Amino acid sequence: MSSVPFLNTPEALRQLASQPHTSCQCSLQHCAGWESVNDTAWPAQQMTRVATLRDPDAYEPTFEEQHPNGTRYESADAPVALKFFPYNRCDVHACSKCQQHVLRYTEFGGYYVDHRARRLNTELITD
Repeated sequence: MSSVPFLNTPEALRQLASQPHTSCQCSLQHCAGWESVNDTAWPAQQMTRVATLRDPDAYEPTFEEQHPNGTRYESADAPVALKFFPYNRCDVHACSKCQQHVLRYTEFGGYYVDHRARRLNTELITD
């Protein structure tokens, strides 16, 4: 059982992410789209996990992506669609310095582990 709330609606995620934030010079500023962020670049000392988008009742979430406007996985303007990959495997973190919210998930390949992060843009949250 997770110690943070499960957000299962776009409205709940918008409400969390609509809190004011300021500019920050951390290593996550380049993460407008999904970017690889290894453990040495992740600013762990200032990030707090505040929510999860992982459905605790879904044994194997879908790998289907949602790109209705022709965006791609790494596109900065790709929709944040909670029930689709990779959002359905994400946790939401907040920066203690600027209050910016960041999505993070771990991609597992055949022989690698890749931590990915994306700053949360409330304008892109969709159903």
